[in-house]
Amino acid sequence: MKRSKAVDTISTYQNWIEREIHKQKYGNEPNSLYDPIRYLMALGGKRLRPMLTMLSYNLFQSNVRKIVPYAVAVEAFHNFTLMHDDIMDKAPVRRGEPTVHEKWNSNTAILSGDVMLVKVYDMFLSLSSDKLKRVLQAFNQCAAEVCEGQQWDMEFEQFEIVSERQYINMIKLKTAVLLGFSLELGGILGDASEADCRTLCRVGINIGIGFQLMDDLLDAYADPKKFGKQVGGDIIANKKTFLLIKALERAGGRQRSNLRKWIAAKKFRKPEKILAVKELYDALDIPALTKKKVRQFFEKGFVAMGTLQCRDDRSEMLRLYLEKLIARQS
Repeated sequence: MKRSKAVDTISTYQNWIEREIHKQKYGNEPNSLYDPIRYLMALGGKRLRPMLTMLSYNLFQSNVRKIVPYAVAVEAFHNFTLMHDDIMDKAPVRRGEPTVHEKWNSNTAILSGDVMLVKVYDMFLSLSSDKLKRVLQAFNQCAAEVCEGQQWDMEFEQFEIVSERQYINMIKLKTAVLLGFSLELGGILGDASEADCRTLCRVGINIGIGFQLMDDLLDAYADPKKFGKQVGGDIIANKKTFLLIKALERAGGRQRSNLRKWIAAKKFRKPEKILAVKELYDALDIPALTKKKVRQFFEKGFVAMGTLQCRDDRSEMLRLYLEKLIARQS
């Protein structure tokens, strides 16, 4: 497939996603319950997950437009997790705008998130009976794992030491399994074989881990105007990201005591802490180490993608989309 045609097709899919999101009303009254959902869904974002579902379906079937509502259901679930995550993380900004609990309040954000999850199930109900059970089984497993990942993330705050293996497993659950489900959903709806559906899930998980590791890096090093979230938030909160885990492994002597000092500090100026910790990361070559790990997971995803039993021109469009997204993230 020519790159220009792939770009045009992806642009068309993007328009379909946005129209479907705009069309979804979620509910009417009270406005204070449903306005936060409409607000969050309208904030934009990459729409990565619904796009993956549509590109995955396109590997096996041509009538992609018919599955747009199910792809948008995945985006609604993703935004539900963001609404609740932002409360737990006390995050002030999402996509460059106030988070729901900041704009309204935490209680409203909790309830709006709850009803948002209910609406996801409503969006799947129009599936044919032969697809519904399989989709809901995969979705329920994914949703439970996302919650497990979030719980591990919170529990890690109390751990003195978190290993790289523990951290990778946590981000796999919290973030990557939803990308895996997004691709698997497209396969299920497109009548792909069981083997291809499993492969699609594996592709999404590896790509998702890579994206989360890159997000960890961007949290510390991104341009605030482009990032859409508070830069340095993980450093301020002592989040045990891949960067901090590897820095604690590598640091010795004065570097280690300096890093521990900033981790233990109760009172500090935020910009000063961010700058000091980033200087330690730079000295320990943490950014390069993180980028290397990111590339390893992306490569695993692309290798798995090459084993799919589908037309090469269609898998090429999925590959082009992911490569473009990776380049933009990097």
